[in-house]
Amino acid sequence: MPRIRVTVERIDGHCNLPMLVGDHFYVEGSKLYVPEGMHICIWALQSMMPIFPILASRDSLDDTHWVKHVETFSCPDPKGLVQFRVEVLQ
Repeated sequence: MPRIRVTVERIDGHCNLPMLVGDHFYVEGSKLYVPEGMHICIWALQSMMPIFPILASRDSLDDTHWVKHVETFSCPDPKGLVQFRVEVLQ
């Protein structure tokens, strides 16, 4: 099963959590791993969760499928403007 790494790439607004550029977490199957000392906003997480199973099967999707091209997510908080980079690791 592929492992998905989500990393805070940019913070263009004001994030009221202690997330910093470079903070990251992993999704593997139904498990979420947040390294010690790092944080993830549950509001940002809930907006990403529906896409994780599809991203995990990205290799089996047709090249024209839009999910093949998803590499970033934005936090849903318009004041935070946190940008996350998504990588599917094998």
